[in-house]
Amino acid sequence: MGFFDETEMYTIPVDGRVEALAKVTGKGKYAAEYEVENVCYAVLVTSEIPSGKIKTLQLDLAKQAEGVLDIISHLKKPAVPGFADEAKIKESKFGLPVFHTDTIYFKGQPIALVIANTFEEATYAASLVKADYEKAPFEVDFNKARINTELKPAGKERGNIDAWKNLPFSVEQEYNIAEEVHNPMEMHATIAQWDGNKLKLYDKNQGVNGVQKTISGLFNLPTDNIQVFSEFVGGGFGSGLKVWPHVLAAVLGAKQVNRPVKLMLTRPQMFHSVGYRPASWQKIKLGADSTGKILGIHHQAKNGCAIYDPFSDGITRVTRLIYQFDNLKTENAVVPLNLSAPTWMRGPGDCTGDFAVESAMDELSYQLKMDPVELRYKNLALDKNPDTGLPWSTNYLKEAVQKGAEMIGWNQRKSVPNSQTEGDWKIGYGMAVGMWNAGRNKASAGIVMDKEGNIILQTAMTDIGTGTGTGMLNILHDATGISKSKIKIQLGNSDLPPAGSQGGSTGMSSISGAVVAVIDVLKLKLTEYITKFDSAYKNSTAKDLLLSDTGVSLNKAGQHFVPYQKIWEGNNLTLLEVEASSGPGDERSKYSFCSSAAHFCKVRVNSKTGKIVVEKMVAVVDGGKVINPKPATNQITGAAVGGIGMALMEKQMIDGKLGSLVGNDLAGYHFPVNADAPMIEVAFINKPDPNINPSGAKGLGEVGIIGVAPAIANAVFNATGKRFRDLPITPEKFFSES
Repeated sequence: MGFFDETEMYTIPVDGRVEALAKVTGKGKYAAEYEVENVCYAVLVTSEIPSGKIKTLQLDLAKQAEGVLDIISHLKKPAVPGFADEAKIKESKFGLPVFHTDTIYFKGQPIALVIANTFEEATYAASLVKADYEKAPFEVDFNKARINTELKPAGKERGNIDAWKNLPFSVEQEYNIAEEVHNPMEMHATIAQWDGNKLKLYDKNQGVNGVQKTISGLFNLPTDNIQVFSEFVGGGFGSGLKVWPHVLAAVLGAKQVNRPVKLMLTRPQMFHSVGYRPASWQKIKLGADSTGKILGIHHQAKNGCAIYDPFSDGITRVTRLIYQFDNLKTENAVVPLNLSAPTWMRGPGDCTGDFAVESAMDELSYQLKMDPVELRYKNLALDKNPDTGLPWSTNYLKEAVQKGAEMIGWNQRKSVPNSQTEGDWKIGYGMAVGMWNAGRNKASAGIVMDKEGNIILQTAMTDIGTGTGTGMLNILHDATGISKSKIKIQLGNSDLPPAGSQGGSTGMSSISGAVVAVIDVLKLKLTEYITKFDSAYKNSTAKDLLLSDTGVSLNKAGQHFVPYQKIWEGNNLTLLEVEASSGPGDERSKYSFCSSAAHFCKVRVNSKTGKIVVEKMVAVVDGGKVINPKPATNQITGAAVGGIGMALMEKQMIDGKLGSLVGNDLAGYHFPVNADAPMIEVAFINKPDPNINPSGAKGLGEVGIIGVAPAIANAVFNATGKRFRDLPITPEKFFSES
């Protein structure tokens, strides 16, 4: 085996994605595809009621089925120290203590795990498990349950909320968004393998170190005893940011039968096993003077959650960022339901809250008879974060709005709704803006180098399809000049230098700093070795060194050139290995950081059928320096399609009488496909943020969706004169709502 092992890393750099060849040839393994010797299979048995207790479990028939190795339930399971008592369960923050309770919280809750030699045997045996229940009252209707839920303050109140009650122009409306489900292409799966008190996990997730830490806490194991692989991930959208019950079930199964266990969720199980965007209600009141200056806003929000997990989506957070609202009050509440736990989903909270705020802004613009773009210009908080008072490090949202208006042809928009038609089609234009706190976490990277100048760049961070590996390669190539063909990327393994989860648009912002840091450490290490036989390098800094494919030189290319082979031979090296970390510093106390986007669209609405077609969409994004243009564009277009789904079709139906999900498969749950999406034009401001990290990249995955749904709803109003405040906007609503 050579220096590069093609089965364990992204291997053939191309102009697009470094992992492309591994994916299309099948060399890249997803969680369920790893070949593990002596593996057996597990299938979950789930509750058939939404609330109550298990009276008895009938397991005898299943145990007698061919190939069955064992069955885990609350009656028989390996101990989990983190679930030893109620206090520890609460302390673990795991949520559902799977197989450690007979209480049923939702329909579809795991109640048993059947383990067998083959998947088919496990599936058949699972069908033989029956449960008798003591049923209890339940509630799955969010709109019914939210009425009696009390709102509480969310963030500090600004100014005086009563100071603008009698303004001449105001909007006071309610907005509702249905529950949405992540539905990544790859279903969640886990292979768990114990070796004594050491555990190996092949798992679909968005952060291997997070999984490692959670399992470590539950089992009182050192993190070094737990190795987690998640190298290739077929989409996450937030569903991989938590350790879900099925992961723990696989771990327990492997411990019980003392064999590796593979557990893969079915598509219907995905709908209630790995989170979703919860249903929400919002109420907005805002007012402006005759010039369009908005003097105050009151934003209230509620979102659904599980009875056992009080998840808050942070819906009102975005309201405190975009505009200079001098008088502001935000409140929120969670609504416990007999449903599984929701979680973060693409642009979490802010995407939901932005729909209400940007819809209300549009409503206000028509009252004022003011162009919606002009209303934004008058109120954007461009100089400082209105919530903290800190200056923005960079904020180019106004520039994004200007560019987006030009790209969509905003001057063709009619200011009077329902005034532009072509045959049976009504034509309208809409826009909205979105913003996200640009975060950065501590991350580490490592470099392994051989005497030929070949480099392996490593991190534990997972690439969930965002192009992280390619971005890392581009940074190293640009900083050193070493050819891309000599650089390989290794990631998604908890044994590699630690890094945070890939989520919240923090991936590239975090790892880029670590890559720059480890390049500097590599240069200093090379200087240390060269100094032993070339005094010209003494006291040199990282900035003094120039690297090439074949060696090192000082300042000007070729000056005091030293081949890598000479360095290796002179220091008796086989490989040179270095590691470095990078993270946020005192810049966070000096500046606020944001990513933002302006979304514009042109829609057609059929006056006879109510069909809505998004004809053209434009997204202009301020995400700092764009490290990797093609994947960045893909991120924005994919997110925008998700926004089309939120606006026009996505809604998880729930049977209020049975507590069941309805249409929980890819046939019954409507989401956008290629035919529903226009060609989406994406542009980037592409100006580095000088303070956020060494690369200047701010992160852009979330703002690709934040603002899309209100832009579409606003365009529909411009086309038809009908204001839709409940999502999704389906054809029948066109004839029943105003």
